[in-house]
Amino acid sequence: MQDAQRGAPPSPERLLQLGMAFWASKALLSAIELGVFTQLAPSPRPADDLAQALELHPRGALDFLDTLVALNLLTRQDGLYANAKDADLFLDRNKPSYVGGLLEMANARLYPFWGSLTEALRTGLPQNESKHGGNTFETLYSDPARLRGFLQAMSGVSMGAAQAIARQFPWDEYRTFIDIGAAQGALPVQVAFAHPHLTGGGFDLPVVGPIFDEYVAAHGLQDRLRFHPGDFFEDPCPSADVLVMGHVLHDWNLPQKLELLAKCHAALPPGGALIVYDAIIDDERRQNAFGLLMSLNMLIETPGGFDYTGAQCCAWMKEAGFATARVEPLVGPDSMVIATK
Repeated sequence: MQDAQRGAPPSPERLLQLGMAFWASKALLSAIELGVFTQLAPSPRPADDLAQALELHPRGALDFLDTLVALNLLTRQDGLYANAKDADLFLDRNKPSYVGGLLEMANARLYPFWGSLTEALRTGLPQNESKHGGNTFETLYSDPARLRGFLQAMSGVSMGAAQAIARQFPWDEYRTFIDIGAAQGALPVQVAFAHPHLTGGGFDLPVVGPIFDEYVAAHGLQDRLRFHPGDFFEDPCPSADVLVMGHVLHDWNLPQKLELLAKCHAALPPGGALIVYDAIIDDERRQNAFGLLMSLNMLIETPGGFDYTGAQCCAWMKEAGFATARVEPLVGPDSMVIATK
């Protein structure tokens, strides 16, 4: 069979599917934007009823819903549409497991910006709000609704890694921890849930504080987790036995990466640990396509940010003064680099 496959003439099918993959992507993103999965969470519904609830024009409604069936996002039985199991769990806005915040941001911001990837590759310049004189983080953080959506998106993209870190890291050897760039606080909440002996919190810009406190209180952890306001380029990092920096380091250029690692090193006690997690690229730069695409996303989004390999991160940590550094896989494309002082 393998010989027959080797002898088969090349087919353009894979290339065409990859090139047109944005069709399926946008169908999913629009379904999230419209609230399809939230509408269907209570019970299955017929097409006409669902289309009316979603305010869809009849011309495209049935094709749209059946596209979602063909993409295994919905099921259809006896004329009734229902969520697929994973879509129901992760794409219903009313469930705590909702990860659609990240995809909402992808739909509203990243999807149009990625249309300018070719320009970014030719110029090396960001293609987001900064292209027209704006500042990405100022734009995100200046609008309360947009900030909340962005922080929810960060929770969505970080949740799997946060749960894996809570399981894998030897937390029983430590007493305190701080998440640097904590956003809503998804990681502190997961770690605190899994390890009742720990106390800690999150460090982020002051405007994030109320959203962090609300999220922590909703999980009943306000007595063990507190918010530390500050700017990690302007202020020293708060001290704890363990510092965590997730989906942060890739935002910055190399001198800024080294500065942040040095600040973490200075804030840790002897024997303390730093955990850095991102979609870390494999050292051969052949396998982690998501990590490489994320690095292109940093090209779109930032003046100098880029994703990196585990070997690069370990070398930077040792340059910052850490005694040891090692890489451990987490979930999906994410890995963590653990350094000890």
